[in-house]
Amino acid sequence: MDQLVILLGPPGAGKGTQAKRLAAKLGIPQLSTGDMLREARAAGSDLGKQVAAIMDAGKLVSDDIVVALIDDKMGRDVTRDGAIFDGFPRTEGQAGSLDRLLAARGRKVTAAVLMDVPDAEVVRRNSGRRMCPICQRTYHVDLAPPKTAGVCDVEGHELIQRPDDRPEKIQARLDAYHRDTAPLIGYYARKGLLRRVDGVGAQDDVFGRLAAALGAT
Repeated sequence: MDQLVILLGPPGAGKGTQAKRLAAKLGIPQLSTGDMLREARAAGSDLGKQVAAIMDAGKLVSDDIVVALIDDKMGRDVTRDGAIFDGFPRTEGQAGSLDRLLAARGRKVTAAVLMDVPDAEVVRRNSGRRMCPICQRTYHVDLAPPKTAGVCDVEGHELIQRPDDRPEKIQARLDAYHRDTAPLIGYYARKGLLRRVDGVGAQDDVFGRLAAALGAT
């Protein structure tokens, strides 16, 4: 069965983590935009060289190039039975491009699953993260605290908060999500493809709800 699943949700909802688990459960690959860009660059193909030049210049890779990378993936045997899209599409324009490239291959999105997480929970999850600058081990002040508050269990070094995990940075990402990506909820709802799951709770519980939404229990 061809399963082409899109995971939707705000930044920090856990889409990447759950996409990996769903991919393993369903036996189909996770297509992460970031991973595809890095793979293309490492491969050294003509498209990969374009990606490298753009990234080295500190610019954003265009939608056309991302779509070309996805189209290339969809033509490979690894995606014969489907894929989990992680990080794409981010806008209605990108969703339309994805629909067109899939239609050209006689395929279509089969489900768009929204991991529903309130903004306040996103801020709590992200702003509570702390990292050891030595070993890069990550903690959370509430969800996964170190044995001694503020100190890495392994290195004994004082933990830090990354600049991107400060509340004002998180809010900026949420604002961009609501402006650019949240309209996809309506886009896929109108197509009858949207499925909502509660994205709050333990990872195993959220995964169980995602799997049930896709009939993969």
